[in-house]
Amino acid sequence: MSVVVRFAPSPTGHLHVGNARIALVNWLFAQRMGGRFCLRIDDTDPERSEAQYAEAIEEDLAWLGIAWDERIRQSERLGRYAEAFERLRAAERAYACYETPEELAAKRKAQRARGKPPLYDRAGLCLTGEERARLEAEGRRPHWRFLLNDAPVTWDDALRGAVRLKASTMSDPVILRADALPTYTLASVTDDIEMGITHVFRGEDHLSNTAVQVQLFEALGAAPPVFGHLALLAGTHGESLSKRLGSLSLRALRADGIEALALASYLATIGSSDAIEPHISLDELVHEFELAKFSPSPARFDPAELHRLNGKLLHELPFERVADRLRAMGLGDADAAFWETVRANLERLEDAGYWWRVCRSAIEPVIEDEAYLEEAARLLPEGVWDETTWGAWTAKIAEATGRKGRRLYHPLRLALTARERGPELKNLLPVIDRERALARLQGKAA
Repeated sequence: MSVVVRFAPSPTGHLHVGNARIALVNWLFAQRMGGRFCLRIDDTDPERSEAQYAEAIEEDLAWLGIAWDERIRQSERLGRYAEAFERLRAAERAYACYETPEELAAKRKAQRARGKPPLYDRAGLCLTGEERARLEAEGRRPHWRFLLNDAPVTWDDALRGAVRLKASTMSDPVILRADALPTYTLASVTDDIEMGITHVFRGEDHLSNTAVQVQLFEALGAAPPVFGHLALLAGTHGESLSKRLGSLSLRALRADGIEALALASYLATIGSSDAIEPHISLDELVHEFELAKFSPSPARFDPAELHRLNGKLLHELPFERVADRLRAMGLGDADAAFWETVRANLERLEDAGYWWRVCRSAIEPVIEDEAYLEEAARLLPEGVWDETTWGAWTAKIAEATGRKGRRLYHPLRLALTARERGPELKNLLPVIDRERALARLQGKAA
């Protein structure tokens, strides 16, 4: 069987890490199985869908490294949903309902007050033709529901094993709104059938949707795909991870300096038995991907852990992978020697800009001990500098001053870099050069 999966976001906001994880799992599975990955923009709700978010979703997926084999927009397929609806109506699996949103809310409130679950009472199914005509004469336009049968719904979940849900505990879902637009339920199943979707991987919050959709597939004469439901992401303390947290959108993380590969490495491994480690290519993630590795327990998303992973990734990247980006940052003469000197001290690629200024531009030195630095300047070696220069220079300083440890090295680092910590000075000093180092030891901006 040829594998076909899909990612189906609604363009109502920027792509969030939770949705990105679902997209990545689907894409990795398709790549591992030699299948196809489809992007479907679920934009049938004109009140909430915005074109700018659809474009942003595509940009964010491309940044993450996810390419699609096919892309469709549901707003361009309304005729197909109308045909599917008519088939359900002809089979007497769709029925008209006339309650207003306020009336439905009142019904649910009354049911809860009596200690009952807030299920639709199928009042629309009991209306006579005369009653429907009267309601429509009053100006009411019907919405349409799918008539569930009461049999238990079972499926073999690719991530959770055998699942059994009682359809009798669910409301008949609305499949066509009063404005004649299809809901997610009808549109999604129609598309999955016509696109030949073989596997659907999504969050466990869709379990009840799946029970409904299994019946809808069967009512439309199609076998359901294989379903798999991932545990949801949680916060660092197990709290619900709200999609409204803008700081956890891909756009915000990218602006904060998170590397696409760091995020992909994190999302592909949290909640699984794999160690959370950086991967320098998506091919590595594809090779290691297995659905069986994912736990049914919620995966905890820790921004601090992601930032640490980001730094670890940068420490492993070779110069050729960042050269163009360094040039785009204005670091035109940054070379492999510079990159290999500074990368172990980076948390974000943008941090390389500071160390480039340390080596190539003027900074204001931090003077901790003026007399000591004067002596260090006097002993500064002449000639060509290399990685042995730092050791030879500090040995002379130690001999002349009797200093060692922090008292020997710390004032030198502050004067030369204006930072408490940074790359090894044996590597950095030759890049700074003698003239600039001398000026900084003398307290001059250089």
